[in-house]
Amino acid sequence: MLHDDVLLRRALDADAHAAADVWLRSYAAALPTVRCAHDDADVRDWFARVLVPQYETWVAVTNNSVVGVLVLKGMELKQLYLAPEWRGRGLGDRFVSLAKRQQPGGLSLWTFQVNEPAQRFYQRHGFIEAERTDGRRNEEGEPDIRYEWHPQA
Repeated sequence: MLHDDVLLRRALDADAHAAADVWLRSYAAALPTVRCAHDDADVRDWFARVLVPQYETWVAVTNNSVVGVLVLKGMELKQLYLAPEWRGRGLGDRFVSLAKRQQPGGLSLWTFQVNEPAQRFYQRHGFIEAERTDGRRNEEGEPDIRYEWHPQA
């Protein structure tokens, strides 16, 4: 289970590099067959120039290390990545709960069709498949799925 000493907080500019590293490690572990559209330097730059300063970016921190990252852009859950060794320990559940609190009117997100663990995770959290594409609209060229979560009326 998750340790109580993991803090979820808004990312600071100083967290951008560590958050990007979590993203890179997680992407490589979870999506080994999906081509990453950008090299490591570009991903780090994207975190430093775009995600952390312009979007609602949250990090999970324990022992002064970033172990997870969540990025919201309004009602869109743009990124949710955990350090591989933190998968299955409840941290993703905490991030989704946080996202729902931040956007109580609903959320949407995209995940790749090959990422079946992510699909099961989001379905378990009440997200419903809204659309499938052939991947022509994403940089990776990878078929994907858009999910939506709407609060109970």
